[in-house]
Formats: sequence, C-alpha cells, structure tokens
Amino acid sequence: MSEKKNYYQQVFDVTRLIPAGRVSTYGAIADYLALGSARMVGWALNKCNWTSDDAIPAHRVVNSKGELSGRGHFPSPTMMQELLEGEGVVVKGDKVQDFKTVLWVPAKEL
Repeated sequence: MSEKKNYYQQVFDVTRLIPAGRVSTYGAIADYLALGSARMVGWALNKCNWTSDDAIPAHRVVNSKGELSGRGHFPSPTMMQELLEGEGVVVKGDKVQDFKTVLWVPAKEL
C-alpha cells in the first residue's frame, strides 16, 4: 500500500509538470488538487528545494494576473524573471506578457 502524499508533495508534483516556456497560477494548482487555496500553494512552493537535481520549477507559478508575486522568495528579486525569460517567457514590469497564451491549467492539460 502506498503512503498518501502530503499537500506540499502534491503541489510539488503538479508544479513539476508545468512545461518549460509555460506558467500556471497558484489558484489553478489549488483548484486541480481540490485541496486548500491559492495561498496554501504559495506556502508550499516557498518551502520547495529548487536548487537540487529534483528541482521544482516554482518560477513557473504566478498569480492570477500573471504577476511574479513570488519573486521575493528567490535568492534575488530578479531570479524568477530571469528563469522565465531563459525559457522564452516574456516578462515586463514583473508581469508575464501574453499571459493567456502561455498559461498552463492542470485541470485542462492533465
């Protein structure tokens, strides 16, 4: 019998599925998991280890307006934007451009 995954692990698993060059939202992940809220997803991602070989691409999760609201939780305030731009996502003024085009919603994609 497999052990039930905790909430953080479920958030990490969904976040790992976001393709490079795409973004998702805290709310879309919370809705997909049907557990908790967007804020809880943010708390979980704040606890992830994205510097390991099993990195969680937390930089691909933004708020519902496409804003880089989690940027303050990275080692530098520009790192989130730099990681997204390295994947081809255009960011201006701390906001993802063409947000609806690059948005990945797990309930629709999985």
